[in-house]
Amino acid sequence: MTTSAKSNFMPASLVSNLQQVLALKNDGVQQQRSSNASELNKVSSSCCSSSEEAIQGKECVKPVVLVTNGEGIESPGLTFLVQALALDDRLDVCVCAPQLDRSVAGHSVTVRETISVSSSQINGATAFEVSGTPADCVSLALSGALFAWSKPALVVSGINRGSSSGNNTFYSGAVAGAREALICGVSSLCISLNWKKDVSCESDMKDAVGVSLPLIHAAVKSIQEGVFPKSCLLNIEIPSSPLTNKGFKVTRQSLWRSSLSWKAVSTNKRPSAPHFMSNQQSLGIQLAQLSRDASAAGAARRLNSQKQNVEIESVGAARKSNSEKTVKCFRLEFLEEEQENVDEDLDIRALEDGFVAITPISISPPTIGSEIQASVSNWIAGALAKNPLAFH
Repeated sequence: MTTSAKSNFMPASLVSNLQQVLALKNDGVQQQRSSNASELNKVSSSCCSSSEEAIQGKECVKPVVLVTNGEGIESPGLTFLVQALALDDRLDVCVCAPQLDRSVAGHSVTVRETISVSSSQINGATAFEVSGTPADCVSLALSGALFAWSKPALVVSGINRGSSSGNNTFYSGAVAGAREALICGVSSLCISLNWKKDVSCESDMKDAVGVSLPLIHAAVKSIQEGVFPKSCLLNIEIPSSPLTNKGFKVTRQSLWRSSLSWKAVSTNKRPSAPHFMSNQQSLGIQLAQLSRDASAAGAARRLNSQKQNVEIESVGAARKSNSEKTVKCFRLEFLEEEQENVDEDLDIRALEDGFVAITPISISPPTIGSEIQASVSNWIAGALAKNPLAFH
């Protein structure tokens, strides 16, 4: 397995850690997992590092790995990943994930509405399912409202089904979960499997976990050494056949995105307004019948009620023509699209070529080139000159 990296993307120390972890990999899957577990035993510098410390009774502090995703807490990718991470007792694995599939929620958050949180258990890991978006989950987890710890060492969003390469990152709830962590000052990874419809299967997701573990281990080790990049998250894309991948390749984000297809769908007709009104009138008649002999005051109230019913019915009739609207329903689908003539160092090209694509995504404002800056300045100046009154 090969590893390629460019110095302007990741520190050499992080690449070195990754290479050290990958050097432990051999042809046997079981030996690979044993090597990963052995390497992870070296990761936590905050744990007791000597027998002398243990004798003195110093408490071991495990590095916390917070796991979230875009597809929901019951998705196989998250379950398999948490199970694998929880096997090593030197990690404190916690989960805070959406209750339902929010894989294309983008970086939306829930405001002016209440979200619910339910405790759960995934192979012994402390877990919460949230009726919100991935960004909600990470923000809430880091707020201190759910977990005893103040800050995790690493946030991992995944393993998610489907590519988050290129401009798909803007739609991806999974990427948003990792991005929210970065905004809050926590290092993060987003991991996705390039799932192929009618080709990929659940065992591929398990294999993707095996491919992901060396990266997670290397990240935790680098974070504890203080050399993990703090200005970006790493978007990790695993090819559709994880076990036959060609190696890890640091890439640039492309402009690729899935093709959006809107399709019209049929919908059942809702109950008509006259039918609903007749039910209400029947109920009103029955109630009036029950109170007919109550009192003179009751009779007066019935009269007023009948007048009101007449007024409501007449208003409803007057508005009937205006309330009848044509309703059309559509469903959005993401379609896979092959890319041609794409540079080899772009994420989607590397992924389709069989590499594990590692793309740094920054939240820093992009540097605007001098040509773009000049073109915007010229446009503003021209607009002001042609119509100065419109800008006052």
